Amino acid sequence: MEDQLYIPPQGPPQDSAPLLFDQIGFDRLYRMAWMQYQMFPKTTIGHMFPADEAGLKAASCKQAEFMGGLLGGPKIYMEKHGPPRMRARHLPFAIDEQARQEWLRCFHQAFAACNGLDLPEEDQQRLCKWIEAFSAWMVNRA
Repeated sequence: MEDQLYIPPQGPPQDSAPLLFDQIGFDRLYRMAWMQYQMFPKTTIGHMFPADEAGLKAASCKQAEFMGGLLGGPKIYMEKHGPPRMRARHLPFAIDEQARQEWLRCFHQAFAACNGLDLPEEDQQRLCKWIEAFSAWMVNRA
């Protein structure tokens, strides 16, 4: 059945996100998230995101705030929206491996366009490795 809930066998990421917020800051996270979200309407996952620019901008801000908290910054996302529970929040959307790969493609393009958030190469790799593991946990359909 296409819409049957799927739980990835590897489970959630076992490592915490790298604590890089002090090196990155919110300005870079907001800029990168907005670049990424502007790509979504032209992709196969565009239907999962707001159709209007204001909604898309708000969603990109939520992503930046979530990432900022994960990376050791202020917990703005939690203050505004409560506990993240990202997997549960995304259950209404059918996220399969193809959708994950499309999201990651957009993430990596925005990340590259933002010069890897001006992080040293080793930290860029650590962050991308963690994002890849986290995105695998977000897959909810086989």
